[in-house]
Amino acid sequence: QTFEKLLIANRGEIACRVIKTCKKMGIRTVAIHSDVDANAVHVKMADEAVCVGPAPTSKSYLNMDAIMEVIKKTRAQAVSLNESICCSCFIYRKQKSQKGVTFIGPDTHAIQAMGDKIESKLLAKNAKVNTIPGFDGVVKDADEAVRIAREIGYPVMIKASAGGGGKGMRIAWDDEETREGFRFSSQEAASSFGDDRLLIEKFIDNPRHIEIQVLADKHGNALWLNERECSIQRRNQKVVEEAPSTFLDPETRRAMGEQAVALAKAVKYSSAGTVEFLVDSSKNFYFLEMNTRLQVEHPVTECITGLDLVQEMIRVAKGYPLRHRQADIPINGWAVECRVYAEDPYKSFGLPSIGKLSQYQEPLHVPNVRVDSGIQQGSDISIYYDPMISKLITYGSNRAEALKRMEEALDNYVIRGVTHNISLLREVIIHPRFVQGDISTKFLPEVYPDGFKGHKLTDLERRELLATAASLYVAEQLRSQRFLGTPRIPLAKSKRSSWELSVHLGDGVYPVAVSKNGSSFSVEVDGMKLNVTGEWNLASPLLSVTIDGTHRTIQRLSRNASGNTSIQFLGTVYKLQILTKAAAELSKYMPEKAAEDTSSILRSPMPGAVVAVSVKPGDMVSEGQEICVIEAMKMQNSMIAAKTGKV
Repeated sequence: QTFEKLLIANRGEIACRVIKTCKKMGIRTVAIHSDVDANAVHVKMADEAVCVGPAPTSKSYLNMDAIMEVIKKTRAQAVSLNESICCSCFIYRKQKSQKGVTFIGPDTHAIQAMGDKIESKLLAKNAKVNTIPGFDGVVKDADEAVRIAREIGYPVMIKASAGGGGKGMRIAWDDEETREGFRFSSQEAASSFGDDRLLIEKFIDNPRHIEIQVLADKHGNALWLNERECSIQRRNQKVVEEAPSTFLDPETRRAMGEQAVALAKAVKYSSAGTVEFLVDSSKNFYFLEMNTRLQVEHPVTECITGLDLVQEMIRVAKGYPLRHRQADIPINGWAVECRVYAEDPYKSFGLPSIGKLSQYQEPLHVPNVRVDSGIQQGSDISIYYDPMISKLITYGSNRAEALKRMEEALDNYVIRGVTHNISLLREVIIHPRFVQGDISTKFLPEVYPDGFKGHKLTDLERRELLATAASLYVAEQLRSQRFLGTPRIPLAKSKRSSWELSVHLGDGVYPVAVSKNGSSFSVEVDGMKLNVTGEWNLASPLLSVTIDGTHRTIQRLSRNASGNTSIQFLGTVYKLQILTKAAAELSKYMPEKAAEDTSSILRSPMPGAVVAVSVKPGDMVSEGQEICVIEAMKMQNSMIAAKTGKV
């Protein structure tokens, strides 16, 4: 026996994930949505859907009055909640006495205790869980923040008491950064969680971020379902996760698991939850926070344990005891998850991008690939919500196999219309440090100290790209000579079989000679001959080519009549210009457009809302001074002057 109807107070890929399990269990579903999400995938997947307000989350997905009205109207027996309203909704339900509705998740006490970072830290200490040294109270103002930070000793982490997901979190290395961090963190916390309380604790330098998945029922049973390695992060938000971790030995894994279960039992936890730890280089681990919800990265745990965590949460909410014992929980194989975002990875490892998905194709034809997404071709990525496109998960019998699959899946993922972070994800998973498991939360800034610049081509890879681009150009020339049907005037067949081209890539111009040999091309680059074969279906978004026996999947994103073309090769998009030898010789007579001087303009690198302007016309500003603050996708960003001058 289970629930007949469940309301999902969420959106995107997590709402779709819950609906899939409900369908499997025979439970009817009700989706809520904002007016801009009327055609969203989760709305189409659900049995019923109700609009709860306009686009901003505070007026729709976090609108408790509207959600309670929908529960009453649709007669839903159970509710799966958005993480930001879990706590408030429970309290609200008590006030409104919404009887007979079961909430999928832990009870009020556990959510309030673990949702408050200050209270959760005290509870963890009492449950004999290792904790980070810091100030356990609420920080009143910037001056008190500076005083506490000096007492603890720099560096310190300033974070929202009610926070999560990297929002309302800043690292400070001195007094000035503490004051600035206090201001931004409290503003972000207020806008994301409706609670601007902050706490300060010692920042553990160069740690790993490893979390333990727990599962508990209402009968006092609790299990730990192994760990997830979540150290690859940018701005305290996870980018790549895997299970298990390369770093933990069985003893450390057991110790972390037992402490996680002890904490769950201390708060009478009953559902799936995640206990997050920071682990230093000596395998000392410290409690960070407990997330009282289904984490974004839960699929990697499902892959290695074989459990459906959503199904387990629904069973626990219905009052059933757990079906498994600790000894039953395996580690089968290895799973890796990449968070695919609509972001520009060349700007601070990922600044949000918006737009319509003009073309979208998931790499589900690659074996052992899972894609959790809440979008489809034609979907809009807007400024109102998280810019996540999907969670791409690959599974293998070992780590090397899972990573190889991920590489293949990223190459076969077609996303057009928005800027995305596939180039960064692919570079991370093939980086020697990552492959060896030598990672920490500082991986990205350490590996790319000057920012991410895309894949750096070796000489062989450069020749492969030039040969492939030249072959594509010739294949297109040959296609444009073909006539469909039978023209009345007999046409002289083209006998041409060789082409001399000039290819511009980066700062270099390369002479390339191409000759056709059956369905393959022989291409000479840098005095070396390469054999390029492929199907040359120029209408397909994915092109499979073999260069001297090496298989590559490439994507041609754009081309124009001037010979300019963009090709996605090894995850990174390269801009090339391909001209015939004669056209290249004449191109030197073409005037070049002068680049615009933008140093005296402040242009936001992403769309968003201006939440504060720190200057007025006539003010003198110096280089690096804050001009305004932009809020985009729930994160606040300070815009600074590029040079000294007058506004």
